Amino acid sequence: MTDRPSLPDFLKSGPSVLKRGPIAIILVEDDAAVAETLRHHVQIGFRHILALSPDPVPLPDDLAPRVTGLRWNTRRPHAHQEAVNAILPAVPAGTWLYYCYNAEFLFFPFSETRSVGELLAFHVEERREAMLTYVVDLYSPDLARDPDAVNLAEAMFDRAGYFALGRKGPDGHPLERQLDFHGGLRWRFEEHVPTASRRIDRIALFRAAPNLRLEANHCFNIPEYNTYACPWHHNLTAAIASFRAAKALARNPGSRDAIGSFRWRNSEPFQWKAQQLMDLGLMEPGQWF
Repeated sequence: MTDRPSLPDFLKSGPSVLKRGPIAIILVEDDAAVAETLRHHVQIGFRHILALSPDPVPLPDDLAPRVTGLRWNTRRPHAHQEAVNAILPAVPAGTWLYYCYNAEFLFFPFSETRSVGELLAFHVEERREAMLTYVVDLYSPDLARDPDAVNLAEAMFDRAGYFALGRKGPDGHPLERQLDFHGGLRWRFEEHVPTASRRIDRIALFRAAPNLRLEANHCFNIPEYNTYACPWHHNLTAAIASFRAAKALARNPGSRDAIGSFRWRNSEPFQWKAQQLMDLGLMEPGQWF
């Protein structure tokens, strides 16, 4: 484990695992649910996973063929942006990529019975190059028992309190088919969350293209990549069930003493099923049935 290559050295070697997607990039920031995160994304059909972390990540034997551990300082600001932008030119144009953090889990319509490859094949047929994902905050119901706010067996989330605002460009005019989405813990405890971190939308699934670049705000430099749907009809969207905000609020000295519990009247047990998220409007099946 100590001889893991760095991400730049790995990319310079022209690895064969990057020749075909979909490929998941998972940024490991701490030790919360790391193996579970990797296993989930293997099971839903990612061809290979790049696990980026400053420290070695222990891998269960059955995951090792599908996961490559690489050295990368995931704790510095904009680590996600720099990693994605380093990987983009190293894969063939048109390769589907995805990124998330540990203790985050991708769900998409019918993901219990269909693979991420099937999802993206349909999305390509609709001439889409990227997919909007909503980050749905998960949290433990008992912070005294789970001080890091992570409990996969009893995870909860907010069934209500989500809304969208029109996204404006530099000139102050609304951007076509782009919205800023809000809700979850970032909304309920916004006084503890920097303004730039309050949105819950993320373009987490996208196809590599020449000159494509990820921005620090989880958007891309090509405007069409940041749209929630094409001009003609609704498209597929997905959701990322994430403990990341809960972990930060539970650990940050500025918020941990002010928050006794994340539970409120709209808390609901998370069933780890795509249908639950679709029923609440937290992802869109579009024309995919």
